[in-house]
Amino acid sequence: MSKYQDIKQAAYEANMQLPALGLVLFTFGNASAANREEGVFAIKPSGVPYVDLRPEDMVIVDFDAETVEGKMRPSSDTKTHAVLYKHWTHIGGIVHTHSTYATAWAQTQTAIPIFGTTHADHLTVDIPCAPVMSEEMIQGNYEHMTGFQIMDALKAEGLSPEEVEMILVANHAPFTWGKTAKKAVYNSAVLEEVARMAWLTRQIRPDAPRLNDALIRKHYERKHGAGAYYGQE
Repeated sequence: MSKYQDIKQAAYEANMQLPALGLVLFTFGNASAANREEGVFAIKPSGVPYVDLRPEDMVIVDFDAETVEGKMRPSSDTKTHAVLYKHWTHIGGIVHTHSTYATAWAQTQTAIPIFGTTHADHLTVDIPCAPVMSEEMIQGNYEHMTGFQIMDALKAEGLSPEEVEMILVANHAPFTWGKTAKKAVYNSAVLEEVARMAWLTRQIRPDAPRLNDALIRKHYERKHGAGAYYGQE
């Protein structure tokens, strides 16, 4: 048995949640799980249908995107995952999908406005959209540079990856992360639902206002603040 069995299993379970939650079609997505002590992560093999996946198929890769263990080629987005793991040392899982509503917002190159309390339960800001990548970045080491595009977009907006665990990449699709692969999957599902709600909001009322600051603070703090009272002890 591989010494990386724990993260292989975590990555497998995270990947299998993506079609179960309606976040991927065919092979349109990937999830990974990191082992910080070993400096590696497990990620889905490229182009393999979810129905055919097994835990042992997960490919082990280091934070420089070099394969450490595995017979198959890792996901084509592996370099993006590697960049984020290397620079954001607090994260333990990453998910990338092409989920319908979040991707539609990405294709408009638009951040998702904070319209309601569902959004505010998770974030106090609009879900950011990283700008369109330059031709030089696209023609170069594309997947590697996508990681920097994500990090630079958060930095430019003064946002912390500890607090904002999701982003759209313009004309591409969403990426989410978290302390675990399970949390990254949760964030991916939340992002898709908030994107759907925001789209519907705009259809009903194109000039719908953003949520007011008092409600934003109340809903975020009751789940995440020092005096949080959501859930059980």
